[in-house]
Amino acid sequence: MEIDRIGIDESVAAVFPPEPLAQRLAAASVGVTVVDGSPDSLADCQAVVTLEHRDAFLDLDWVHSIQAGVDRFPQDRFREAGVVLTNSTGIHGDAVGETVAGFALALARRIHDHAANQTEREWSRPGWDEGWTVAGERACVVGLGGLGRGIVDRLTGLGMDVVGVRRSPLPEPGVDRVYTTGNLREAVADARFVVLAVPLTDATSDLIGAAELDAMREDAYLINVARGGVVDQPALVSALQDGDIAGGALDVFETEPLPEESPLWEMDDVIVSPHCAAYTRDYYRHVAAILEESVRRVGTGEDPVNRVL
Repeated sequence: MEIDRIGIDESVAAVFPPEPLAQRLAAASVGVTVVDGSPDSLADCQAVVTLEHRDAFLDLDWVHSIQAGVDRFPQDRFREAGVVLTNSTGIHGDAVGETVAGFALALARRIHDHAANQTEREWSRPGWDEGWTVAGERACVVGLGGLGRGIVDRLTGLGMDVVGVRRSPLPEPGVDRVYTTGNLREAVADARFVVLAVPLTDATSDLIGAAELDAMREDAYLINVARGGVVDQPALVSALQDGDIAGGALDVFETEPLPEESPLWEMDDVIVSPHCAAYTRDYYRHVAAILEESVRRVGTGEDPVNRVL
């Protein structure tokens, strides 16, 4: 694979402007241009950096996703076309970990209530038994990859006891016990927070359904920074409405943007955020570092960083 020019698809603007990334890559040994995903704009490119998939990418040699998840890319078609697919695994742990810690603290310390009251100019203290501290509580982190690692580090730093779930039962630093996916319901049963940090695959689609929600404590909170499809959303809405779990913090949804008619908007103990848990002003710098190393590797005949296909 020879790369002379990389296109930066305008879809990355949902996360950061394409121009800073282009400027950062100016010193690389390849040309860089901002493209709109059309075949004409990609005519001189062999590779593209993108958030969204475009069919024109199937004519390229290499596609790099600025996200860790690659569920939006048609992997079978990529294989057939011989397109290399890479992702940005490894750059999101700090931002997502801090977001999860923020969600946990907000729910425990009732910060989301105070923010809502402020919009109404309402001076309303919580009940004496409504606020609590996260220290000593248990969190179950489902998925112990790059995102999970960042989450574990923050939650243990807050004094929480952390268990984890992944396919392999191999021990993980900072995690008291690692459960396999087949023991998911046992893993979530004693957790105050259940945090989802897995990619969306056939194996993880609707991983959290009615049975898993029923296994959770009534005072538990579900935090989803993975993908909306990892959760059976109607089952989650029912569990929240029926008081089967206490609430949640949701950054991802089955349909995005979250439709106005969704009951999740109006639930007191549900925090809704617009799929931005990984956002940081340094995002483009992290992506640039991966690309610079990948270009170097490709130039020496090696695979680029984080090759998926």
